[in-house]
Amino acid sequence: MIDALKTAGAGLIEAAWWTDAAWPVIWILLGIIAIVAPLMIAVAYLTLWERKFLGWIQVRPGPNRVGPWGLLQPMADGLKLLTKELIMPTVASKGLFYVGPVMAIMPALAAWVAVPFGPEVALANVNAGILLIMAITSIEVYGVIIAGWASNSKYAFLGALRASAQMVSYEIAMGFCFLVVIMVTGSMNLTQVVLSQGQGQFADMGLSFLSWNWLPLLPIFLVYLISGVAETNRAPFDVVEGESEIVAGHMVEYSGMGFAIFFLAEYASMWLVSILAVIMFLGGWLPPVEALGFIPGWIWLAAKTAFVVTCFVWIRATFPRFRYDQIMRLGWKIFIPVTLVWLVIVGAWLHSPWNIWN
Repeated sequence: MIDALKTAGAGLIEAAWWTDAAWPVIWILLGIIAIVAPLMIAVAYLTLWERKFLGWIQVRPGPNRVGPWGLLQPMADGLKLLTKELIMPTVASKGLFYVGPVMAIMPALAAWVAVPFGPEVALANVNAGILLIMAITSIEVYGVIIAGWASNSKYAFLGALRASAQMVSYEIAMGFCFLVVIMVTGSMNLTQVVLSQGQGQFADMGLSFLSWNWLPLLPIFLVYLISGVAETNRAPFDVVEGESEIVAGHMVEYSGMGFAIFFLAEYASMWLVSILAVIMFLGGWLPPVEALGFIPGWIWLAAKTAFVVTCFVWIRATFPRFRYDQIMRLGWKIFIPVTLVWLVIVGAWLHSPWNIWN
């Protein structure tokens, strides 16, 4: 269907300037809009779902005033932030102060370029998809550093130092998780990663959820999930925003849309980490059992991603905030050694007679 639309668009005007230059650019722009527009809606409603879910866990209704069942609450919050003045401190570095939020949200949106939503349904179905996503998301930390430094406030700068150290620490563990998945798949193409999970003894029996990577790579899956929570600075790893010590961390001096963009970046990163967890460990768009194969793949992908992102909120509601030294110890002394050991185990497993992947 997508190929048919592309071909139809190319045939609208029989001229070289249209088919070779104009239409490819328009097609890419349409693809970007088709990804970013639903993502922004998903980000907006994730804020509502988080507040509702936390409310239910704490035996209260959550937001229920704006619109039916509180469904217009994200719109009200967005409009409120839009109408607020973006106040810049007099001692702040003007250019960098505005660059910080843009640098924070840009990688969280740009990384979706390589995320597949079905077989061959990706904006850029590149062979090095995993590497591309890792490269793009590693830039996100610069937005945090720039925002903290440009604010010219000791609280913002301390929050930025904490955030950058935490993000860099857990990126290493997440990188090793990606590496293990690449080893068992034999490809860095995310579409291939999903398709490889639909093969094997259990998949032939119709129980494809037992063929997914979460089972043989369970420690790696857990490390990835927890590292994802830490990477996005979510509770219980949100010492960056430790209210009693350093207020709101690197975004303490931001108001209005500057603050809103940091907020959007955090939730867009949560969606990205969740969909990558689903693609690498939970079978992507594949149904859990063959009997449910009649349900479209994109629905399975959306449902699994929503479940993983709900786990982020569940973790927030359950655990108290870690001390900063505990967070760094977990990353450097526990997760990195665990992933390195599992890397060796999986390497030996691949070369043994009990290899289940080939």
